[in-house]
Amino acid sequence: MRLQIVQDALKTKNIKYEYTEEDGCGSLDFMFRGLKFHVWEYCDGIWGAETNIYEAGRSEDIEGDYEEKIADEILSWPDMINN
Repeated sequence: MRLQIVQDALKTKNIKYEYTEEDGCGSLDFMFRGLKFHVWEYCDGIWGAETNIYEAGRSEDIEGDYEEKIADEILSWPDMINN
């Protein structure tokens, strides 16, 4: 299972998500406050992830410590109310 740090951040924030894996790369899709977000991992000689967590309408590539960067952003979001 890939993107474990990001999955842990989503669980901490009580955000439901879908996880899939293809060609050894993880993919997360989820909703937050009515907006659709994604984290799609890739490896083109260097590992990274395409995501729209910084701006819901615009995707960007993050490389290096991408899981930590993405998880930090998600953890900065307001908590979801438990129903």
